[in-house]
Amino acid sequence: MHDPLVPVDLALAEVRQRRESGYDVSTVAELAAGLDPGDIAAAELILREVEDAPRLASWRYDEPDALEDILPPSMPEQPAPLPDADRYLGAWLGRIAGCNLGKPVEEGTAWPSARIREYLELAGSYPLRDYIPALSPMPAGFEFKENWPHTTRGNIDGSDRDDDIDYAILGILLLEQHGPGMTTADVAQGWLAYLPYARVYTAERATYLNLLHGVPVDLAAERRNPYREWIGALIRGDAFGWTHPGRPLAAARLAYRDARLSHRANGVYGEMWSAALTACALVESSVDVVIERSMAVIPPGSRLAEAIGRVRELHRTGASWDEALAAIQRDNAQYDWVHTVNNAALIAAGLLWSEGDFAVGVGNTVQGGWDTDSNGATVGSVLGGMLGASALPAQFSDPLHDRTRSAVFGFDQSRISGLAARTRLLASTFAGL
Repeated sequence: MHDPLVPVDLALAEVRQRRESGYDVSTVAELAAGLDPGDIAAAELILREVEDAPRLASWRYDEPDALEDILPPSMPEQPAPLPDADRYLGAWLGRIAGCNLGKPVEEGTAWPSARIREYLELAGSYPLRDYIPALSPMPAGFEFKENWPHTTRGNIDGSDRDDDIDYAILGILLLEQHGPGMTTADVAQGWLAYLPYARVYTAERATYLNLLHGVPVDLAAERRNPYREWIGALIRGDAFGWTHPGRPLAAARLAYRDARLSHRANGVYGEMWSAALTACALVESSVDVVIERSMAVIPPGSRLAEAIGRVRELHRTGASWDEALAAIQRDNAQYDWVHTVNNAALIAAGLLWSEGDFAVGVGNTVQGGWDTDSNGATVGSVLGGMLGASALPAQFSDPLHDRTRSAVFGFDQSRISGLAARTRLLASTFAGL
């Protein structure tokens, strides 16, 4: 359920998180395996005991927390010329279209990649190169998410609301309010002021609860938050990249301040990486170059760097898309379907195997399963920023009608073109600082 208000959920997820991070959880694993869903006392005992689990001597990764230990000690960046308005609009449209593309099947356990393919083949829409069609009647055993009347082919009239869109909007708002001096405390106050609790999830919801209970900002990601390496921060990086075109390190520094509120380790690196990706996408024309430059912000000894490195090697050695997807799923089978590491690997693959084609990139990525809307959004943002709005396939951009729903206070029914213009204005302002 991934609900921070349910101690059993927290306990089971925390044991898994510690195991994935190289800790010896053998002393609590048996208790966790037989945990009764109603046994709150046992769940709380597990949560206390797992905190003392030692890290295994065999752990081989280096995953620092401090910014100065994450980023390279020196790497000068030259401000790039301000990208034209078409690329900014392309980035926004690409993110929103990719998000809507993945929304009907955003449930990694119910819609793994094989099931998505099975449905698309039944619908005559494999490979996916347009919004997902809704068959009537739906074949037995297939059930879309409840948003399907607003996110399937022929039913889209403006963008549906989604947190992958909300955080991009909120990021721009916070930068307008605080500029490049934005702090983690500013992000915390922004969440409380502009985001309703019921529209944030996993690590963000756990952090929100901590803030409401007076947990200091610096500790809010660490208290009763087993989701701290999940994908929630990665989806928040675009605004920091878009406002720092061609400057991935500057984008990553701001993304770090945002991510630290709710995440740690690979959860933080994921947002720094997505900010670097989107910063480079606005000024480059090659996916390979964008990914190469973005790797500078990820600690080389981390699981995230390793996972993306494996994907790049698969692409370099000529693996097919199906071969790459199978390898990614095999290499990352230990992670939850909304973890950062596995989804980042799929994002990297979606970009590399796209060869710069928007429909191929977002279509393949969503077909890959896991966090389909988030992954489609990030791939769409990168390719949209590279290509520009005028080069996006009409079947993706036209149904959006330049409009998006949002849960961010004051931003529902926003004009996408208006958001793009505000983002470009911020970028021009920051370049002059």
